[in-house]
Amino acid sequence: MENNVWIIELKDLTQKEDALAISRDVNELKSRFEDYILEEERKVQVASMEAKEAGVELEAIDFRPLKDAFYEIYNECKARRKEMIDARNLLESGNLSLKRNLINRLKEVIEKEENIGIAYSSYKEIHEAWKKVGDIAREKRDEVQHEYSRLLEDFFYNMKIYRELKEHDLKRNLQLKMEVVAQLEVLKNQESIKEVEGSLKALQNEWEEIGPVVNEEWEALKAKYWEQVRAIYDRVNVFYDIRRTSLLENLNQKKELLAQTVELISTSEANDSVKMWEETTVKLLELQEKWKAVGFGPRRENEAIWQEFRGLCDQFFAKKKQFFGKIQEKFGKIAEDKQRIINQAIALKDSTDWKNSAEKLVQLQKQWKSCGHAGQKLEQKLWSDFRGACDSFFNNRQKHFEQQDSLLETNLLAKQAIIQNIESYVVSEDKRQVLADLKVFTEAFNTAGKVPMKEKDTIYNAYKTAIDSHYSKLKLEGDEKEKILFEARIDTLASSPDAERLFSREKSDIRQQIEQIKNDMLQYENNLGFFAKSKGADLLRKEVEGKINASKNKIEALKRKLKMIPNE
Repeated sequence: MENNVWIIELKDLTQKEDALAISRDVNELKSRFEDYILEEERKVQVASMEAKEAGVELEAIDFRPLKDAFYEIYNECKARRKEMIDARNLLESGNLSLKRNLINRLKEVIEKEENIGIAYSSYKEIHEAWKKVGDIAREKRDEVQHEYSRLLEDFFYNMKIYRELKEHDLKRNLQLKMEVVAQLEVLKNQESIKEVEGSLKALQNEWEEIGPVVNEEWEALKAKYWEQVRAIYDRVNVFYDIRRTSLLENLNQKKELLAQTVELISTSEANDSVKMWEETTVKLLELQEKWKAVGFGPRRENEAIWQEFRGLCDQFFAKKKQFFGKIQEKFGKIAEDKQRIINQAIALKDSTDWKNSAEKLVQLQKQWKSCGHAGQKLEQKLWSDFRGACDSFFNNRQKHFEQQDSLLETNLLAKQAIIQNIESYVVSEDKRQVLADLKVFTEAFNTAGKVPMKEKDTIYNAYKTAIDSHYSKLKLEGDEKEKILFEARIDTLASSPDAERLFSREKSDIRQQIEQIKNDMLQYENNLGFFAKSKGADLLRKEVEGKINASKNKIEALKRKLKMIPNE
């Protein structure tokens, strides 16, 4: 066989399209080729050895070009075969996935679909698709086919059961639809149109959700159903015709209120005082209350007129805010004056000229009071800085004089004895007697005189703890409790070596609380103007009105406390 015969035979095999079908022939040809090459190489080696023994040099024969040419074609064939195997595996895997999906669809039809017609139609579609799916891997064929066959048996068994149940369902559906018609007859006489509309929609949905009935009963039942439905809709339409007339009347009332609002807003252009703005605000709030009392108008017109009315109110309150912004500028000027006073107080706080510096600080305190209020935002910080400078000086002065007082130690022992008496005192059931006894203790402590500076806070805190513990044991309630405990607090402050300063601070704190509550009340009253007429808004309005009344009560209670402070 010539060398090129192997190449020709291999080419003939590889030119066939089905690389998988020729695989065995190609492998057999490869084995025969390799055997041929081994035999030819052996013959060449034997001939070469014999020639050398005879002293003859033979020309070498190279089989490599033949082997390279053969294996190049063979490897191409092998690669093409691998591609076809991969493609077949991919196709079989896709076919397996398709069959799995069809099995799952058939399971779902068997488990969930109750309509016989739909179930059977789905089965036919699935079965036709199954027949068109190609081969799958050999090791999976029996398993998949067995599962599909078992599902087919389940399906046809279910179909038999469904047919037996269908007749029962038709009779049951007839009974349910007759019950809906009976409920519609009752619904015609119900008073609340809103409930009628809701119930009608629910009954119509229920009618639609009930399945089919036997054909010979259907036409008569359907006619009776629509007779009841139309009668109810006729009643609903009459109701809304009457309601539209009422809505138009409400719209006319709102137009009148809008005209009054326009006139009021135009007159507010001349407002130049807080009083005038507040008076206009009260009138506008009254108009808002009247607006809330009027019912709804036609939806489109109602929204348009409400937007116009609200726009006017927003315009008014924006201008009011601008006016009060100018008042804030006034607060800024007062804050500048108070800052100058603070700077002077800071310059004096470390002075040891006790008499003159004290007089100057007292004058600065008077100037502070005459400046007026700098507004809630600035006043607290300014007052804290000013009071800190004054406290620093007076604390230093007090310390200086207390160090010079030879009676401080004697006073200390006397107050310690009083505290021991207070601590050992037993509260009895006689509340009036206990209050009188505690008052005596307080007076004795206050008349005992000053103590050393380093001890004053300790002795005062010990006294306060002891006396407060007895007050806490009394069964006081309500206004009585608040009055007595505040009186006890004033007495306790009077026992402090810094009584004058503490009284001044107490009064200032109460006044600031009153001012804060007043500002909160003003904000509450402004907020009332923004509530629309609705259930949710009414609840908010009542809540705000409750806060306003509570704030008034708090102010009265604070004023009563202010009068209880000495020298007030």
